[in-house]
Amino acid sequence: MPTQTEAALRALAARYPYEVTEAEAVSLRAAQDAVAAALVAEIGARMEEAGVEIAEARLSHLAYAPEIVAAMLQRQQADAVVAARGRIVEGAVGIAASALEQLTHSGMPEIDDARKVQIVGDLLLALCSDRAVHPVMDLSGKR
Repeated sequence: MPTQTEAALRALAARYPYEVTEAEAVSLRAAQDAVAAALVAEIGARMEEAGVEIAEARLSHLAYAPEIVAAMLQRQQADAVVAARGRIVEGAVGIAASALEQLTHSGMPEIDDARKVQIVGDLLLALCSDRAVHPVMDLSGKR
């Protein structure tokens, strides 16, 4: 029986991902009831020939090899970085729009579209960069 149970667990682990992704609706971590039902069915099918009926089976602990855990952690960190960058860009666009609006209403001479594009580009670069900004002064006036 231990060999059949282990084989059923391996089949289940191969069938379901650890966490839910866009493509998968059921995962080992999130859908415990569905996974438990699948485990009962998997073990039951293997033990049916011996006349053993499986009433209940559950996963109580999930542990992965260190290299798999490292890959999963790296994916989680990448997802967090992407989400953080999205928030940064969203905020930077709002700041750039606000800056242009303030410049327009400040009584300064009219700014042409090319200069507005340059200002927005510079602001977005400065606000979205993960490195310190090093300003450059263009004294030629040929910008």
